[in-house]
This record gives sequence, C-alpha cells and structure tokens, in this order.
Amino acid sequence: MLLDLALWLATPAPWRHRRLGYVRESVLLSARARRCRRVWAPHAAHTRAAVLAACADLPLRREAVVLGSGPLADVPLAELAAAFERVVLVDAVHPLSARLAARRFGHVRLVTADLTGAGDPVGDLCGRADLTVSANLLTQLPVVPVDRHEAAGLPVPERLGAEIVAAHLAALGRLPGRVCLVTDTEQRTEDRAGRVTDRLDLLFGVSLPPAPLSWDWELAPFGEAERHRRLVHSVRAYPDWAAARDGLSLP
Repeated sequence: MLLDLALWLATPAPWRHRRLGYVRESVLLSARARRCRRVWAPHAAHTRAAVLAACADLPLRREAVVLGSGPLADVPLAELAAAFERVVLVDAVHPLSARLAARRFGHVRLVTADLTGAGDPVGDLCGRADLTVSANLLTQLPVVPVDRHEAAGLPVPERLGAEIVAAHLAALGRLPGRVCLVTDTEQRTEDRAGRVTDRLDLLFGVSLPPAPLSWDWELAPFGEAERHRRLVHSVRAYPDWAAARDGLSLP
C-alpha cells in the first residue's frame, strides 16, 4: 500500500490524467503485475513474439508506434529500437520503470495521450508510422470512462464501451502502415475444479475476426481476486490487422 502511494505521487502525469484516474489504474496494474509476474510471463512473451512477427518482413522501418506501452513488460523495446529509426511509446501514463527503460535509447520518444479523447488521436500519432502496435490496450480504453460515470453516480451509457472499442478499431483500420493488434476478448471465472462459473465480454459486443495467434492469460490466479476462483482472459493477436479485418462489422 505504501509503495503504491509512493508510485502514485512519483509518477509524472498531467493533472487531468491524474484526476481522471489514469495514474491510479496504472499503479494498480503495476502492483498486480508484480504479484503475478510468474503467471503473466507467458502472456508477455506471446505478445512480444506477435509484435516481432509483425515487423519481420516490413520493407520500411522508419518509425514504430506502440499504443498502450505501459510498463513495457509485453513490448520488445530493445528489438524495436534496433530495427527502427524512431520508436514512439504512447500511453496515458508512463510508469517510472518505462521512463528509465526508454532512456537507454536516444531515438525512443514517450508521448502522453488519452486515446479515448475527441478527434482521432490514433491517426494523428500514427499517420506516418510503418508499424503501429496496439498492445493489450483495446479493452482497457473503456475502463476509466465507465468508472468515471459510476463514481459520479451517473448511469453508464448503454453503448459507451462498444463505441470506444469500435472507435479504436476503426482508427487502426485507417492507418497506412502495418498494424499489429493484440487484445484480450473475454474473461472467464474458473473454480478449482476447472468449471467456468462466469464469462464477461471484454469487447462490449464487438466481434473480432478469427486470429492467427491466440492464447490464455491467467490474469488473476487463485488467491489474487478470490481464494477459490481465478480469472483467465482469452487473447487474440493479429500481426497484420489489415489482412484479418476484412468483413469486420463495427457498431
């Protein structure tokens, strides 16, 4: 608890992002990542492999942009820095660990941005990128806006989550360069006998096409959220999103 408070105070962020809860969410995510480092390791490795697969055959490697870079546990930063002339890491909050890692490379830049904001921040940030990575970001985008309505005692608009998810996918679809999308899609609650006791659609009804890569991410092992239940997320990865999204219908 004291470490989390210290990180909340020490993490650089615009006051608006602190007030909206982005710093709090970042600190909570970092805390869970520390506690669950071992069980999260396969998920991080799969994500890094998907990103590297996305850039393996790129003819141009001028700029790579990572949306949702966070603490960089699932981002192959060293490999991207070696492969591209410029690397841009984009998130609402850049934890201290990520800032320290980025300082090792003179051509890696941090951009602080609210990707749920008005306009097309994705297009503005990635319009010249040869590779754009949406790294386990898609289902995180609705979290703070939904929490903000609930904290204010306001009803959550019925389509809010779906609209945010669809807007991000649409923005990725307009980019001229290669897009790599990695996202969780569903949360399963399992008991110790392996029975699924609950399911949660993390995409708010938006359907994704079949993915060339998929795996399970044990988000909260037994004892993390509940003693006798664990949370498992289904993850899909698209090293070339444009090749997979034909026929995708967005609300």
